Amino acid sequence: MEATIMITQAPARAATPAPARSRWFALVVLCAGMLMIILDQTIVTVALPAIQQELGFTTADLAWVVNAYVIPFGGLLLLAGRLGDLLGRKSVFVTGLIVFTTASVLCGLATTPELLIAARFVQGIGGAITSAVVLGMIVPMFPEPRERARAIGIYAFVGSAGATIGFFAGGLLTEALSWHWIFFVNAPIGVVAAALAIRIFPAERGLGLAAGADALGALLVTAGLMLGVYTIVATGSHGWGSVHTLGFGGASIALLVAFVVRQATARSPLLPLRVFRSRNVSGANVVQALMVAGLLGWQFLNTLYLQQVLGYSPVEAGLAVVPVALAIGTLSLGFSARLNTRFGPRRVLIAGLVLITVGVALVSRVPLDADYLTDLLPGIVIFGTGGGLALPAVTTLAMSDATDADAGLVSGLANTTQSIGSALGLAILATVAAARTAALSPAAIPTPQSLTSGYRAAFAVSVALLLTALTVAATVPHPTHPTRPAHPTRPARPS
Repeated sequence: MEATIMITQAPARAATPAPARSRWFALVVLCAGMLMIILDQTIVTVALPAIQQELGFTTADLAWVVNAYVIPFGGLLLLAGRLGDLLGRKSVFVTGLIVFTTASVLCGLATTPELLIAARFVQGIGGAITSAVVLGMIVPMFPEPRERARAIGIYAFVGSAGATIGFFAGGLLTEALSWHWIFFVNAPIGVVAAALAIRIFPAERGLGLAAGADALGALLVTAGLMLGVYTIVATGSHGWGSVHTLGFGGASIALLVAFVVRQATARSPLLPLRVFRSRNVSGANVVQALMVAGLLGWQFLNTLYLQQVLGYSPVEAGLAVVPVALAIGTLSLGFSARLNTRFGPRRVLIAGLVLITVGVALVSRVPLDADYLTDLLPGIVIFGTGGGLALPAVTTLAMSDATDADAGLVSGLANTTQSIGSALGLAILATVAAARTAALSPAAIPTPQSLTSGYRAAFAVSVALLLTALTVAATVPHPTHPTRPAHPTRPARPS
């Protein structure tokens, strides 16, 4: 069979604790660091009103508490993942934890809007460096297919359930203590995770900068991605058809096209284009971008619907979506590995996407005075069940053809598509909801009726994104059984 990812250099030595107990403990450390990153992406949302009141943010500037984190996070994931292959994933992971933890403390100590935004930008850099290499460390750590499927299921649970828990934790910390603690809580977790990572992961040597030190390529892709994420998150202020959006969006596309051309001609490319020859890698990344766009965008707006229309408090809104985390956890931790091993990740992904789509479609019909148990909970549970199937499966597919030399890169690529999908989905759904609400509120004062109609319209777009993801999942990836990979990696020839 044809190999899709070729190793042209000696593979990096994986930071893999040999005994089984050590491997699972190491996974706990990696997931603890990842959970801290994931929580931070949602925990801030419910604290924004308190931050605005205390620090004196204007309404327009308040969005930059989120955007200042999202832009460097989405822009640096690909570069950070490749640096993990070149410099060693352990050192990159620990460095990211230190940067993220330090920036979190600075966020909590901020006394002005400018200081908080600057600290959030640094926090986004640390988050990207940390999370970009986690999957690249997990894959070589668990070479046996069943163990790997289980490990990826745990990773997927941490990523998806962590986002849900963030809404609840943000409200709880803000109400019980203050918004400062949504950042201070990262300090002990980050310090312990970094100390344990230094202790349990053996020293490793990466491929070396000579194997992919493409400075021009790094500059092009980082600038292109950061500019693209900025363009997406700024659409709420400027609109999709504005000169600002079209100009910056065009510049982002031009930079990314130049990056692709550079990778096709460079002697040591940052992102070898051979990676995309794998239908599993390419298909899974497209599916992930579309799925996350529909999934996280819906989850965010559903939380706003609970508060703005049904009058839930931040803590109550967080508790309302806890069944999502429970359903995802039950499947990701208990059944997804066995299902992926028995039926193959592609079939499990398709089944999960069907359930997610059905769940969102059910909630999209919410009435103005929705009852939680009858109108919302059934769709939320079905949504969470689908997430518990789809998220581990798409991650398994995205990493299925990764080698030791490319694992960090493929991990960074998967995280990049997830980040861009999240930003794009939220921007699109928020725009649709706002436009529909504004059309029904001529006095520019949203009513419960206009807000509900706006959320319904956004949820319909979420369904469309998920159906598109389902179509790609059914047609692009190979129907590969995880114990019999369709694309065996050809070993490197000794020099």
